[in-house]
Amino acid sequence: MKLRSRTVLFSRVPPARSTQVALVLASGALTALLASVATAQPAVQPAQAPAAQQSPTGIGVNLNITPKRLTFDRGARSATVYIYNQGTAPATFDIAMVDRVMLPTGEIKPLSEAKDQPQLKPVVDKLNSALGMVVATPRRATLAPGKGQTIRLRITPPQTAGAAEYRSHLTVTTVPPRDVGLTAENAAAERSNQLSFRLTSVFGLSIPIIIRGGAADVQGQIRDAQLTYADLSPDGVAPARRTPVLSLNLVRSGANSLFGNVEVRTKGSKDPIGLMRGVGVYTEIDHRSIRIPLQRAPGRGEQLEITFVDDDVTPGRVITRSSVAAP
Repeated sequence: MKLRSRTVLFSRVPPARSTQVALVLASGALTALLASVATAQPAVQPAQAPAAQQSPTGIGVNLNITPKRLTFDRGARSATVYIYNQGTAPATFDIAMVDRVMLPTGEIKPLSEAKDQPQLKPVVDKLNSALGMVVATPRRATLAPGKGQTIRLRITPPQTAGAAEYRSHLTVTTVPPRDVGLTAENAAAERSNQLSFRLTSVFGLSIPIIIRGGAADVQGQIRDAQLTYADLSPDGVAPARRTPVLSLNLVRSGANSLFGNVEVRTKGSKDPIGLMRGVGVYTEIDHRSIRIPLQRAPGRGEQLEITFVDDDVTPGRVITRSSVAAP
């Protein structure tokens, strides 16, 4: 299964001893986690700003996972996922099922974090968790560089009629080595007026595991499409430049989640001037806001045709379409 999208969003997290930043692909199909675990030696009346020392621990770990999404329909009871250490250093990985929710922005948050934010209660309440329906083994794997591990999933679907769709996320996270942190000797060597801490990268990937209790009901609509302009870097490195951006809301109207590709073309053209692959709208939200940079600026009055193409139940089927004229 191919990687669904390259658009990345950053989640905002509160300060803590363990600081976590979640990078979520546009589809919500694959979540990458990058955390910094800090160990600090308290200082008495520090005379200057804290000094940080970057630890090499974690460098060389490059985890790959396939497939990027799993959906179980009626009758399906098992599947496998393969993880592979593409990095240059051995690493140990924890393997667990974790509940996560999607926000209308497309950002994906762990349920444990979302519960702490009252404004997200409507989203949290709509999540139909598959946590008790999925068993993943093994729960931990140590991989040398260039080595992989098969993860086996066993599914126990609900026995009675309930939600049309349940979901949890298979999450694979690096385990920090035992020597992470400051030893007593390290701490004693620190200057008394300076706070020092060591950062260790913790990397992980998460893919959705979806269980459907019946025939899929996949429906959607495109609404509120409009063309605007923004200063964007074409590759995240080059200087920002004025770029046409198509904004829209993808509305989920069926009982199941949406998953597919948004394509933007000028009227009569076969080649898209805008494309976002692997866009998901999970069942805890009714709509999702999307912004698609276009390859060129349409002329005044030029008609833009927008389609959302299924890449889940019936790949290639146009679920919904809309159009907008360039101002």
